[in-house]
Amino acid sequence: MRKRLTTATTRAKYAAIGAAVGAALGGLFSRNAASTGGGLGALAGATLGEKRTEASELVEKVKDADAP
Repeated sequence: MRKRLTTATTRAKYAAIGAAVGAALGGLFSRNAASTGGGLGALAGATLGEKRTEASELVEKVKDADAP
């Protein structure tokens, strides 16, 4: 259960950051571009957040395996 919550919160954090950055960059051009940039940024951020969580879990497993 904890793993699922950690994955969800990490994904949400990265999605929020991605949406903010995408909207800010799109907002330099127009309102439509801001909306599109926000959506694409959120999608990219959520994907990155999920992959990063998987990578950190793999690192923890390797550390635990090497520990005597």
